Amino acid sequence: MASPRKSTPKRDGSPVLVDLALQGGGAHGAFTWGVLDRLLEEPDIQIEGISGTSAGAMNAAVLVSGYAAGGADGGKGALEQFWRRVSEAALLSPFRRTPLDIMLGRWTLDTSPMFLTLDLMARIFSPYDLNPHGANPLRDILADCIDFRHLADAPIKLFVTATNVHTGRGHIFRNAELTPEVLLASACLPTMFQAIEIDGEAYWDGGYSGNPTITPLIRECASNDTILVQVNPVERPGTPRSARDIVNRVNEVSFNATLLKELRMMAVLRQVSDPGKSEGARWADMRIHRISSATMTELGYSSKLNAEWDFFVMLRNEGHRAAQSFLDAHVSDLGVNSTLDLDALLDHI
Repeated sequence: MASPRKSTPKRDGSPVLVDLALQGGGAHGAFTWGVLDRLLEEPDIQIEGISGTSAGAMNAAVLVSGYAAGGADGGKGALEQFWRRVSEAALLSPFRRTPLDIMLGRWTLDTSPMFLTLDLMARIFSPYDLNPHGANPLRDILADCIDFRHLADAPIKLFVTATNVHTGRGHIFRNAELTPEVLLASACLPTMFQAIEIDGEAYWDGGYSGNPTITPLIRECASNDTILVQVNPVERPGTPRSARDIVNRVNEVSFNATLLKELRMMAVLRQVSDPGKSEGARWADMRIHRISSATMTELGYSSKLNAEWDFFVMLRNEGHRAAQSFLDAHVSDLGVNSTLDLDALLDHI
């Protein structure tokens, strides 16, 4: 059954109010940096709210903090400062590409002796054994790069998802609740880091319960356009056969699952919801867009730990290019039509 056609809103030349949904993915979040860098330059777009998980949450908080202090240029500068600080903190990291990988232009750490050692140890020991003090260099970087005191007054709404370890449910933190610990909780992979405790509750990576969560954008923002910046491939050709490729694909599938369920629900509601002011109508009226890149499909799990500046710059440039391609093709659709085919998600249900 075809989706009912919505009335076409009129564009009056003013910027279109949009929300952003930013996925997590470790170092691959530098792709999102590039997308945001380009979107901040676009005069036809005004960002109302951002939902982010893991690296997506960090990108979102850094952007909003910089934007609150200095507008679009402040947001762009804050993002570059953050990713530079991450790269500088990793200069002495043992997780480096081998000379052969560098010579061949491969970004993978699959043959890095230290990565292979960590990968094996993580199957035997927990982070409570290997990192008993819970050290994380990102804690200080986040504290230095984000003005958490003024996020509550920022002009852009923030929604950061972390997964409650005890209930298995996602918890959404908003502007005034954000701290370095909240952002670390949203990015807390349980095989690498100890659970982050906030107000007596333990949290793991938000990707398990929402990567990212669309619901607060629909319930708490006026915009009817959401741009999804997708880092984790939904589809990947071939069947993984190596242990590492299998684990990588399992993570991609599980981290996309909740998002796909929300998008499928949106597609169903478009077919059955009556016009009006009900929450179902709000879901049905959302226009969804996606910015992604085939480059992300070419990258494996280990490169999510690659913090080399050249890698970040490559991903930033690819994100900038992907955002430009999206705008070239669809900027006139913003505020008018959805450009992501949600009905295709219902074909195999």
